[in-house]
Amino acid sequence: MAARQIGTARLEVIVADITTLRVDAVVNAANTSLLGGGGVDGAIHRAAGPELLAECRTLHGCATGDAKITRGYRLPARHVIHAVGPVWHGGSQGEDAALASCYARAIELCQSHHLASVAFPAISTGIYRFPADRAARIAASTTVDALAAAPAVTRVIFCCFSNDSARLHAEVLDEFGNPCAD
Repeated sequence: MAARQIGTARLEVIVADITTLRVDAVVNAANTSLLGGGGVDGAIHRAAGPELLAECRTLHGCATGDAKITRGYRLPARHVIHAVGPVWHGGSQGEDAALASCYARAIELCQSHHLASVAFPAISTGIYRFPADRAARIAASTTVDALAAAPAVTRVIFCCFSNDSARLHAEVLDEFGNPCAD
């Protein structure tokens, strides 16, 4: 749908099932328990198999705005980065900073584990009710900023669940970098 070159990294927006992507890591929009849930979280846990839940139990949860990494098990992705996004409470309780932290921490984990490709869902825009347009802007701008310190990361996919979400991400991404020739 859209692609931009930012330094050495290619950023793409697609509409797809994140559990089918063959990348080094998929990001899971997790809850603080890391033990599965609905939406993307449930889909990733179902596709990865029971081994993912077993490894997540050893992590003892995760704070909002932070992220932890596991193996991908039965997913085509080699790893899962579990990022805990904020629940939307009107924007006055640090939601923007917590969401930005999810994206930054995921890119940091990719760099520290030498992962070149990562796919993000639209974190917190489902049952956590974060406004989709605001979330898309935070996702793109934070990722672009974080890539400056993550030369190992050469491909970032914003894997959206709907055409509307993809359009919002593509519009924001158009403000960054150079269009990629496809």
